[in-house]
Amino acid sequence: MTGPRGLSRIELLQGTLDLIVLQTLRWGPSHGYGIAQAIRASSEEVLQVDTRSLYPALHRLERQRWIAAEWSTSENKQRVRVYRLTAEGKKQLARERSHWEQLSRAIGAILAPPAPRRSEP
Repeated sequence: MTGPRGLSRIELLQGTLDLIVLQTLRWGPSHGYGIAQAIRASSEEVLQVDTRSLYPALHRLERQRWIAAEWSTSENKQRVRVYRLTAEGKKQLARERSHWEQLSRAIGAILAPPAPRRSEP
């Protein structure tokens, strides 16, 4: 299955997860569990990202330099990696949002096509 601009299904899913993670970090730095909880809460429990998907995405975003990470201590005194959005990540988020909005409009147009025009008498 291919998506916009010939993307494979895996690339489309990764791109969607990237968008969601970048947007979540736009609200402020967080550790992985906090990111997963924020996604879950802000999506009204519809989206639940497990660690098998989240941590590879975080590492991929870090390699792209869209996020940065540093070690910190959590509220319950555990050592955690805290991720934050970089300046380049903010630019990428704007690009990803633009693509997502374009895709959403296209899908919306398919799901709710315009009513047929009546021919004039």
